[in-house]
Amino acid sequence: MKKSLILLFVLSFALVSACKSDKKNSESEATTDTEEKTTNTESTETTKTEASDKVIVLLDPKSGTTAKGNVVFRQRSNTVSMTAVFSGMEEGEHAVHLHEKSDCSAEDGSSAGGHWNPTAQPHGKWGDEAGYHKGDIGNFTVNANGTGTITFVTDEWCIGCGDDTKDILGKSVIVHQGTDDFTSQPSGAAGARVSCGGIIQ
Repeated sequence: MKKSLILLFVLSFALVSACKSDKKNSESEATTDTEEKTTNTESTETTKTEASDKVIVLLDPKSGTTAKGNVVFRQRSNTVSMTAVFSGMEEGEHAVHLHEKSDCSAEDGSSAGGHWNPTAQPHGKWGDEAGYHKGDIGNFTVNANGTGTITFVTDEWCIGCGDDTKDILGKSVIVHQGTDDFTSQPSGAAGARVSCGGIIQ
């Protein structure tokens, strides 16, 4: 009788211990699964945020030229920066603007429309009190090797914010053969469009 009671006690103890161990393992697995799901969710959201704050635009040659470029737009808080590198161009000063459409299908770039000017201002140098287009970036210099760069920063643009007066998505980057004189209307007499790239995500 004593042996039976001892055996019963030992078996009961083993069963209770096993149940506790299984419970702990289940809780541990559940915690791990939750942590993994949270980490994966955060990782996905970060990627989406980064993607919406950066746009890379490749510019193709137009008007029978070899001019091409790579432009990166990046938004941080309420400020958008533009960093552009161009190649295959003629040495000298050239104008670069944002145009109203992202369509670069025409051989001369005309499908991109006119300068992006959502506030209906006259053409001019950026910041001019007399007025300027939201697409009036300005001029940059191309060296003897046919390469040139320009950087531009403004709080008057946004990437995908939906504000028609600020959102650069759906527009295009156009490089011109000549220099913007900041005076001639409506485009600064900058000459032919030698390179074009649509700003799309």
